Amino acid sequence: MSRIKGRDAGQVVSGRLIECCPVGCSDTLAETTIVLPEGPLRRCQACGQLVSQITATAYASSMKEFDTPRGTLPTLRTQRRHDARAAKLFGMVNTLIRSESGTGVRLLDIGCSSGALLRSAMMHGFDAEGVEPAAQAAEFAKSTGLKVFHGYLEAARFPESSFDAVTLMEVIEHLPDPSVLLREVGRILKPNGVLVVGTGNGASWTVRLVGARWGYFQVAEHGGHISFFNPLSLAILAQRCGFDVERSETRRVSLAERKEAGYLSYRLLRVATEVLAMPARMFGKGHDMLVFLRKRPI
Repeated sequence: MSRIKGRDAGQVVSGRLIECCPVGCSDTLAETTIVLPEGPLRRCQACGQLVSQITATAYASSMKEFDTPRGTLPTLRTQRRHDARAAKLFGMVNTLIRSESGTGVRLLDIGCSSGALLRSAMMHGFDAEGVEPAAQAAEFAKSTGLKVFHGYLEAARFPESSFDAVTLMEVIEHLPDPSVLLREVGRILKPNGVLVVGTGNGASWTVRLVGARWGYFQVAEHGGHISFFNPLSLAILAQRCGFDVERSETRRVSLAERKEAGYLSYRLLRVATEVLAMPARMFGKGHDMLVFLRKRPI
């Protein structure tokens, strides 16, 4: 996929997909010094949310990368990391819903792609199903025996209070208006149900140190990445949509992409990132963010 031609930081941008804060703040979006091919990222003055200046046409084009049979299946190299993270995630879900094994617990994975996390949920005992808008990925998941609805969550029309838990992994950064989705999740969750959100942290040390070079910002590398949360902005959005934050954690720091540095430089930077990893966790400054939300009692 070709990159969108860059613009000067001061150039006026028209036809932007996002014109106001996705969290719902009324404050002005101010341009930052993080300049991407689509233009400088803009920041909400109230919550710190970062948003892209991408157009609706370019956004739609970038989302096509997910419509493949393979979808987001882990590779042989990443499978072990996927399994470890899934075990930790579902262990925490069990803790929050007071289940020892996940057995009998209904879980919905939104944006399940070809079903990697969905399959992990079933292996951990959950009664799991998914929702996926990309046709080829959804069909592949169904062909392997997984229960997947092809389309968007609202179109699935699940009954109220259908699920004990919902996972939303690497999805919310794709949404111009995430409140619509979160309110529908609140409707289909049971009282005190748990929503797990995984996304990048726009207030991380990685963003401060690397800026526009962070791959997560690049639509050409990560299709549809247009809205970048931080612990505060996600907590504000959750509160406005009827959720309370039960647990929030961040991990990992990156100082350079492998392709940007020579072997020796990259190894030295890797050592530096390992030194920063623990304090990044402690202070919420890692670039991977995982937040556990609970549906607020009515």
